[in-house]
Amino acid sequence: MKAETPRNLALRVLNGLSYRPILSRFYLDDVFQRNAHLDERDRAFISHLVQGVLRWRLRLDWVIEQVSSVPLEKIDPPILNILRLALYQLFFLDKVPESAAVNEAVNQSKAHGAKHVVSFVNAILRSICRKRDEIPFPDRDDDPAHYLSVFYSYPLWLVKRWIKDWGEDFTEGLLSAGNRIPDFIIRTNRMRLGRHELIKRFEEEGMTARPTPYAPQGILVEGHRGRPDELSAFKDGLFQVQDQAAQITSHLLAPQPGENVLDLCAGLGGKTTHMAELVGDRGQVLALDINHKRLISLGRTSRRLGIESVTRLVADASRSLSSLLHFKFDKIIIDAPCSGFGVISRHPDGKWNR
Repeated sequence: MKAETPRNLALRVLNGLSYRPILSRFYLDDVFQRNAHLDERDRAFISHLVQGVLRWRLRLDWVIEQVSSVPLEKIDPPILNILRLALYQLFFLDKVPESAAVNEAVNQSKAHGAKHVVSFVNAILRSICRKRDEIPFPDRDDDPAHYLSVFYSYPLWLVKRWIKDWGEDFTEGLLSAGNRIPDFIIRTNRMRLGRHELIKRFEEEGMTARPTPYAPQGILVEGHRGRPDELSAFKDGLFQVQDQAAQITSHLLAPQPGENVLDLCAGLGGKTTHMAELVGDRGQVLALDINHKRLISLGRTSRRLGIESVTRLVADASRSLSSLLHFKFDKIIIDAPCSGFGVISRHPDGKWNR
């Protein structure tokens, strides 16, 4: 059986999201598990295509609408995703030849539709290629919110809310920042080595790494395109992937060695394990979460990092926690479920899943 191409696998993920809009990483993980033959370059390309289409979906749809005689809502989701995938490559990936993006889309449409569908896809893409520099955006002077919504690819209701709260200029800065591809930032496991020692190890393995300016344990790693868990330093428990903002949160709480900390919404445990590093083996972190699968993952992460001071408990923090009244905690952190808009750059599906 012939293996599917990376573009076809990316299309499969996008189609899955069209019918069941959950976090894209769940679909990506499933595709990678079912296609173990993929190398890291292919995995990275698939992830990049999926995240790129999600990040720029509204802008891509706007472009399609400018040349299509068929209303967007009447285009079948698989065909619409074929067009989105091709347009993302045409507009945002300089290294992908125009012919390759168009031809692959036409081939994909053959497997998803009749002859007239193939002709439709080919005609749309050829037309856009001819007119790509002439396609207009909404008039900014007439409707600033509509322009910003389309140009930066955000829901109109959100753009209007942000303009009302913070003004047009600040909102544009937020929209632009949220579309940047995030850096690969990690947190050094200080229980095992120092930040500069880990930077040296990365450099010896051919990567560029430098300290983050705000998080004292953070490192910005460049030159690695694959999955973090494939790195030997990850397997050795020397770091955890975590953004600067999340790392700074634990330092603001400032748990001290030997203290007891309650993490009420632990999730996958990025902050939990960080605080466990800060309190050390003489302290204790009690991690609560309503989802037992997340706590199972937290347990694996703790073992990899060599952390023994974390206790996990499945519980709903929105209900009575009277069973915890006999415990004494020095610090409590609540990273409650929220909109997720602050991490849109890393999870662009958060724009649309609401």
